[in-house]
Amino acid sequence: MATRRSPTRASAARERLLATAGELFYREGIHSVGVDRIVGEAGVTRATFYRHFPSKEDLVEAYLGVEDAHIRAAFEAAEATGGEPPELLSLVIEGLADDVARHHTRGCPFINAAAEYPDAASAVRRTVAVHRDWFRSSLEHLLVSAGAPDPVAAAGELVLLRDAAMVGGYLDGWERVRPAFVTSARRAAGLPAVTARA
Repeated sequence: MATRRSPTRASAARERLLATAGELFYREGIHSVGVDRIVGEAGVTRATFYRHFPSKEDLVEAYLGVEDAHIRAAFEAAEATGGEPPELLSLVIEGLADDVARHHTRGCPFINAAAEYPDAASAVRRTVAVHRDWFRSSLEHLLVSAGAPDPVAAAGELVLLRDAAMVGGYLDGWERVRPAFVTSARRAAGLPAVTARA
């Protein structure tokens, strides 16, 4: 009779696969990294890989899910402070800037993934679309609460600014891009200007 793997071991293997794939996908691109390399660097078998991810595309979706969770955490951290809406907006802007500086020095993982999956009907592109819809609607909600005169337009500007900041940070260096991003994002959100951190 075969012994069943413990949930802890299975979960640890899944997390190693996700961490390894996330690093490789972000650094080198999704299509350029094969399953064999991910399996080898994660130190698991192919059988373990396919037990957790029936296909590479399933792994890509899970990787984007991790990226989505990181951005949601910036909103949750702001909301946990219990501050007033303008303060929450300010904290979200700073949180997004910190996220780019610490984790996204090679551009936006969602834009990068979308570039590799041109079919808008693919599961990966749908995952990207769900994230962007959530991001935009979360910004709109904060802007409505803060009394922005046109929260839909302001949210659109903030999404665009973050997209541009991630590309600009990769090309020009975040130390040059961060002050412009923070200043522009605060202006778009209707917040008073402050001296941006270097």
